[in-house]
Amino acid sequence: MTAVTDSIVFRHLFSTPQSSAIWSDVRRTQYYLDFEAALAIVQARLGIIPEEAGDIIKSKCMVELIDMEELGEETKKIGYPVLPLVKQLVRTVNSIKDGQGEWAHWGATTQDVTDTATILQIRDTLRLFSDALTNIIEALRDLALKYKSTPMAARSNLQQAVPMTFGFKMARLLATFDRHRKRLDEILPRILVLEFGGAAGTLATLADTGMALRVQGELASELGLTAPDIAWHTERDRIAEYGAFCALVTGTCAKFAFDVKLLMQNEVAELSEPYAPHRGSSSTMPQKRNPISTAYITAIASTVRQLSAALFDAMVEDHERSTGPWEIEWIVLPQISTLTHACLIHSLELLQGLEVYPEAMMRNLELTNGAIVSEAVMMGLGKKIGRQVAHDLVYDICREAAADPTISLIDRLASNELVKQSGLGRNQLESLCNPASYIGLSEEMVLKVVNNTY
Repeated sequence: MTAVTDSIVFRHLFSTPQSSAIWSDVRRTQYYLDFEAALAIVQARLGIIPEEAGDIIKSKCMVELIDMEELGEETKKIGYPVLPLVKQLVRTVNSIKDGQGEWAHWGATTQDVTDTATILQIRDTLRLFSDALTNIIEALRDLALKYKSTPMAARSNLQQAVPMTFGFKMARLLATFDRHRKRLDEILPRILVLEFGGAAGTLATLADTGMALRVQGELASELGLTAPDIAWHTERDRIAEYGAFCALVTGTCAKFAFDVKLLMQNEVAELSEPYAPHRGSSSTMPQKRNPISTAYITAIASTVRQLSAALFDAMVEDHERSTGPWEIEWIVLPQISTLTHACLIHSLELLQGLEVYPEAMMRNLELTNGAIVSEAVMMGLGKKIGRQVAHDLVYDICREAAADPTISLIDRLASNELVKQSGLGRNQLESLCNPASYIGLSEEMVLKVVNNTY
């Protein structure tokens, strides 16, 4: 094993069969051949190469006809896989009719083939991401609506802050994933762009035909891509933007996973990962149910962030064809892509099976003996005695309540002389001290976000 994504043991945790297939040697080689076939078809149609050559080249652009062992050995010798692949293709075509194979790869350069194949891999990976995002958004809508009125404690600096609802927490996550879906739609036109420019990007090899740009345009159309406005051999912002998108998406997954881990603690116990027999079991402590999906999500997201930084390093390329930075992408992109899809799938499964405990949420709202609604009390008193005076008064009463929890906050407030003078009666104080009455616009905001994401 050279990478966890290739491991028989770990591959289902850090990759998926679908994403791994896209970034496999076989699929990448087929993308190279797809480029060569499309190029031959277009050039034959335009009369740049013989029609017969175009037909034979297209018919032989199948990865099943490629000797992968030979390709590996020749790549080791040459340094790049495209030239040895083209040599095999030429040999195969010439075996059908001598000389016709020489028209393969006409006017192209190694980086044209490699970059376009990479874009095709990214395109198919982004389709996987899109499907996962759609399902995540659907799961979040369901959770947000189901728990839109379920009170829980909001946390600030790991301390209880004020009440909110669990649906509100899920709606914030829903809004974030919806932004990611919009980002995906926005970046697709910038990323799904053909590379075909020849040695330095000037299309010099086809300039004398008078149809160089037409070849470029029809080649792009044949592959389902957009023609470039100009060559981008050493302008790598497209690839870096893809890496940044992966880092953003996995970062959001990790934020959610981190919250779930914290809320799974025995002392909190408001959420749990989906139950499956023995999942999260300890080898020595039978009572434990460890976080699993959340642990992998956070580990993957951290790794993707680090790997995405390498793609920004790869942007610093020399002149018109680079000496080294380009190859960083070959190392990093398969890992980023497979890890990101795995992260999305872990997150989806976590959301679809998330166990929510409203009773524990309510129990935890009562932990502070009423202090969690101190802001509500302060604001209510502030209208009578001034906000700062009310703040200091409630602050002192909360400290007393924390030191002696045998007397509730409501009792301390009701017996305080300044509170009495404010005119707030016990019924009003009880209303102010009810956590379920101080959830703000949680429910309204849930509905707003849900309606905006359809």
